[in-house]
Amino acid sequence: MRHRCKVSLLGLPADQRKALLRSLATEIIRHGQIKTTKTRAKAVRSEVERMISLAKDGSLAARRRALGYIYDKDLVSELFKAVQDRYGDRQGGYTRIVRTKSRRGDNAEMAIIELV
Repeated sequence: MRHRCKVSLLGLPADQRKALLRSLATEIIRHGQIKTTKTRAKAVRSEVERMISLAKDGSLAARRRALGYIYDKDLVSELFKAVQDRYGDRQGGYTRIVRTKSRRGDNAEMAIIELV
């Protein structure tokens, strides 16, 4: 049964899946958008929004939790500085998923996930 299992398993073992989601979230925060499959974009959306919510909180505990998840320390400090100006009045929905053309090799549904 998959009751209440929101995130897809992505066909990976748990450690590889967590590493993939961490790296995708880090790159979205660094570059503002990435192009990936639709399933991966839906899976990483919650992680990115959790990191932005931590940055909006701004406390020392939130900063340490973000440092434990995002790979780059400089990126975390940059995120905590810029997030209040960008998302201060927004209550959620910090990312947007836009579907694009299917991938040529295996016809996988592709999408662009970007920060709003």
